[in-house]
Amino acid sequence: MTAVSEPVGFFTDTTVCIGCKACEVACKQWNQLPDDGFSFTGMSYDNTVHLGASTWRHVAFIEKPAEAGDKFSWLMLSDVCKHCETAACLDACPTGSIIRTEFESVFVQPDICNGCGYCVSACPFGVIDRRGDDGRAWKCTLCYDRLGAGMTPACAQACPTESIVFGELSSLRTRAEARVAEVDGGYLYGLDQEGTDGLHAFFLLTDTPETYNLPSAPVAPRKTVGRAWKSMVVAGVGMAVAAFVSSRRR
Repeated sequence: MTAVSEPVGFFTDTTVCIGCKACEVACKQWNQLPDDGFSFTGMSYDNTVHLGASTWRHVAFIEKPAEAGDKFSWLMLSDVCKHCETAACLDACPTGSIIRTEFESVFVQPDICNGCGYCVSACPFGVIDRRGDDGRAWKCTLCYDRLGAGMTPACAQACPTESIVFGELSSLRTRAEARVAEVDGGYLYGLDQEGTDGLHAFFLLTDTPETYNLPSAPVAPRKTVGRAWKSMVVAGVGMAVAAFVSSRRR
């Protein structure tokens, strides 16, 4: 693979998202993804509901009640795979289907995936999913084929407001930090995420992560292994001591 100078990713500014879904459409068209059905979901203007095997970009419409009166405001978020620095799906994959590319993105090789689903349960964001027809796992590829040809990912290319910006992570960080200084109550989610060592797709939010259906403290299972082993050792020692005391009493 050709080496690149720096990892790339997405900065998504939710404050300028207009909910047009151009990113969703562009993603489906370029990647030839099937539709998600044409039924009324009751989720405001949201017809795709969540990320999944056939929806790699999802625009969430969040109706936020006003503090007074009967009016409400909109919060919108174009969600996507985070391409985590410490990727739980990659750690969990037993076949080597999931790899990290030369662009530092996380890519699922469909010809190697055996449909075990370990990656699905491992992902702290609930991004990766299996298709019902063949059971294989699918998610955003960061338009790996487009990157190889020097092109911008389809979703970022189609975004009319530059809510989704693609580029090198260092440049995105500079842009995001400058933007946060301009937005009252805004903060960056995922740029330095401790539980995943940072996300390659991070967001400017103006409300709690849970409001956007994002976990407040996502953690890759690898991060909890040491703590789990310590707990087991402590429990084992405790049981041994209890057994010893009990035998001495008898």
